[in-house]
This record gives sequence, structure tokens and C-alpha cells, in this order.
Amino acid sequence: MNIKLENIFKTYSNNSVSIQRSVIEGISLTIQNKDSIAITGPSGCGKTTLLNIIGTLDKPTSGIISINNEDILKLSDVNLAKIRNQKIGFVFQLHHLLPQINLLENVLLPSLIIKDKKLRNSARSRAMDLLKKLGLEDKIKQFPGQLSGGECQRTAVARALINEPEIILADEPTGSLDQESAEQIGNLLSYIHMEQNVALVIVTHSMELADKMDVQYKLQNGKLIK
Repeated sequence: MNIKLENIFKTYSNNSVSIQRSVIEGISLTIQNKDSIAITGPSGCGKTTLLNIIGTLDKPTSGIISINNEDILKLSDVNLAKIRNQKIGFVFQLHHLLPQINLLENVLLPSLIIKDKKLRNSARSRAMDLLKKLGLEDKIKQFPGQLSGGECQRTAVARALINEPEIILADEPTGSLDQESAEQIGNLLSYIHMEQNVALVIVTHSMELADKMDVQYKLQNGKLIK
């Protein structure tokens, strides 16, 4: 996968007082297979906004975003959703597991709407393999409320990988965890990046996690500083 951002701006408007606030100013960034990138910066600087733009969850005010040389800003919402489901795995600070279904069912959720019949039919075996690698194979029938925060976040990582994405986008994946669990998740993401040759972009306050990535950027005054 090749993701290219060219001269990206993002501005928010407060219509009630006609004030505009610019959070991203002319950012250009290329993400290729096997890249691992950390984006750091203070709260409110636009890190999550930038990650959401990379992941097609948000659109820039101006600029060009291409995935594998295709301008995604020209795609329909249906086609964007297809890209997100098949090519991008998301991990958030909060795991967002559904409390009413068990661990295995949560991991399988993204596979339910995939159209690739072969990939869909093999989802359960992939899920079991992922959960075994994450040390969760003995908890597949438990519900999120019965798991620790670290176990829930590991489950969220498995869910992000179930459709074999080409890139993982992680937004403060260790922000709500204790130090030991945060270390486990950081090591896990690094291991998956290397083992499965997927690109990895992490937004984080943690310099310990950022140091595990090959490239680090700081988002400051709307610009990426290397």
C-alpha cells in the first residue's frame, strides 16, 4: 500500500462567530509498505484529525490524498467504506468492544460485511490464530466486562487485523492502560508490523511507544516536524 498526502489543510469553522481554526497546515506525507511512523504532539494539536484523514474517516479542507495512486477524495462514501474495511485496521484509545457479545464475536465483526468469500470463510480460523498469538485463546467465550483493560485492547488489535489490512492506524492505543499493559501493546504492535509486513502509524503521547517506531514526527503549529 502507498498512501500519499499532498499539501493537506484542515480548518474548522465556528459559524456562530465566523471564526476559523486551522489545525493542519500544508502537511505532505508518504506512507509505504513496512513503514512504522509515530506522530507525537500536545493534546489538541490535531494528531487525531490527521490520523482520521489518513484513514479516510475525515476529509481535508484542501489538498490531495491518494491510496495506491487513486485520488480517494473523488470516491463515493460506499467505496471509501470498502477501503476502510479491507485495507485499513483501526486501533483506538478505547477498545470499543461490544459488551453484549463475546471476545471471539467481537474480533469477527469486521469480517461479516466483507465480500471476498474466501477471506470471509476463513475468518474464524484467522481469528483463532490471532487470539492464540495474543495469549487470549482461553478467553474467547468471555465478554469484554470480564476482561482486563489490556486484554480488551489486545482483542481490539486482533479485530483490526481480522481482514488482513495493509496498514494499521492506532490512536493513543496505550493511553488508557497501566504501564505493564501499555508495554505489552507497544511490543505487540511492533511485532505485528514486522511479522506481517503491514504499515503502522501511531498517534501517541508516549515517547516509549514512539521510540519503537522507525520514524518519528511531531505535530506542531499544524505542521509535521521530523
